[in-house]
Amino acid sequence: MDLDVFVSAHRAEWDRLEVLLGRRRRLTGAEADELIVLYQRAATHLSLIRSIAPDPLLTGRLSRLVARARGTVTGTRRASWRDVSRFLLEGFPAAVYRARHWWVPTALLSTAVAALLGWWIGTHPAVQATIAAPSELRQLTRPGGEYETYYSDHPATAFAAQVWTNNAQAAAMCLVLGVFLGLPVLWILFENMLNLGVGIGLMSSAGRLDTFLGLVLPHGLLELTAVFVAAGTGLRLGWTLIDPGPRTRRAALAEEGRAAVGMAIGLALVLFVSGAIEGFVTPSGLPTWARIAIGIAAELAFLTYVYVLGGRAARLGGTGDVAPAERSASVPTAA
Repeated sequence: MDLDVFVSAHRAEWDRLEVLLGRRRRLTGAEADELIVLYQRAATHLSLIRSIAPDPLLTGRLSRLVARARGTVTGTRRASWRDVSRFLLEGFPAAVYRARHWWVPTALLSTAVAALLGWWIGTHPAVQATIAAPSELRQLTRPGGEYETYYSDHPATAFAAQVWTNNAQAAAMCLVLGVFLGLPVLWILFENMLNLGVGIGLMSSAGRLDTFLGLVLPHGLLELTAVFVAAGTGLRLGWTLIDPGPRTRRAALAEEGRAAVGMAIGLALVLFVSGAIEGFVTPSGLPTWARIAIGIAAELAFLTYVYVLGGRAARLGGTGDVAPAERSASVPTAA
């Protein structure tokens, strides 16, 4: 194909399309029909140039022209409060509910690992000696020590924001890195359980396990549940790469990946709640039973939300994926 001849033959159509796009709010019915036809032709021209005689400048111009025309023809969809409510009441809980066969076992196994590590560390002084010197361990575990003051050394608002940022980042990493066959997710999980196990082991060896649990449980129940959901979803995403089921691997990864992105947003909101509890409730002067009761109430509220709203949405076909019309964009290949 002679590119110069091709451009000379169709430049008038592209120029006319630009004119119509410039006055799209004042188009007559006939001009609107003309715009659609010219858009289809420009899309076809772009496809031909890309496949036969790619030219960077011309391809760039036509790509921008076709994109503008597509936005005019199909319309630009704006997010609304209805979208937000649909996500919170259907999409997010449905995605979490569908992934329950992954994150529930993940939660149970991870908790068992943390408990086992805590028992091992707490009953083996030699292991404790590898963590820190005896004087440092006493500083950590004594009344008013670092395990307790950790939650009250900083202003509650700043501490809550820091905790939320760190936890949201860990959850997002679990969701995103799951595509690498889940191996990075397992490492992130192990690091979290090791930190928890060290705290359990050291405080139990000092006879202060009840104090440690009183500090961790108010926020830790919801926080760890969010991490387990993210990790289980990441592992599921990695398994999808191995076994996509009846779908093509590309379609399966696209569907599960879009749902995972939505879950990252939802889990950030969940972790915001746990961060607020950690920043304001955990270091508060409330009795231990009251702080733990708040943590249990938040955990039960989240599980009820997932299993009631999410279960209902999943039974109605909800997957957490975006609407079908928004999953992909296509351009006509023939005028």
